[in-house]
Amino acid sequence: MNGQQVHLRLMTVEDTDKIVAWRNKDFVRHNFIYQKPFTEEGHLKWIAEQVETGHVVQFIICLADGREIGSVYFRDIDKKAQTAEYGIFIGEEDALGCGYGSQTARLALEYAFGTLCLQKVYLRFVEGNVGARKSYENAGFRMIRDKQDTVLLEQGKRQVFFMEIDRASWSDANAKSERP
Repeated sequence: MNGQQVHLRLMTVEDTDKIVAWRNKDFVRHNFIYQKPFTEEGHLKWIAEQVETGHVVQFIICLADGREIGSVYFRDIDKKAQTAEYGIFIGEEDALGCGYGSQTARLALEYAFGTLCLQKVYLRFVEGNVGARKSYENAGFRMIRDKQDTVLLEQGKRQVFFMEIDRASWSDANAKSERP
């Protein structure tokens, strides 16, 4: 899937070393609910039990020049309910705040609603992750009112917020952006 500045390619087992390295960077790990160190064994288990079984679809985010900067995925894909959870991380610090996350979300949502035939995509993010929230809003996600949680992380207690986008609102937003 190709966008203006980013394109997505399916993740392979050969990406394990870079996924593990990115997820273990403090600026990535501290914005995840699961903050334990990532291992090669754990990632290979994720591929075998989640990706290969169809519960997860995961991509590598690549820039136009071919540089790989992170990953985006849909997890807990429920074909009957036509829902999935969205997740993303930018693993290269110099790629943060450049708009790549918003562009990635648009491409990924095109895949979710077009190829996976989902009706709704949701996500969770921890308080303080302002850049992620802005990126999600730019892609069309909206806060789910009255739905939040609290988790105890390495940094202490933090709120977890939920956002969602459905096929209809995504289609409407895309139609508006294509008008002259």
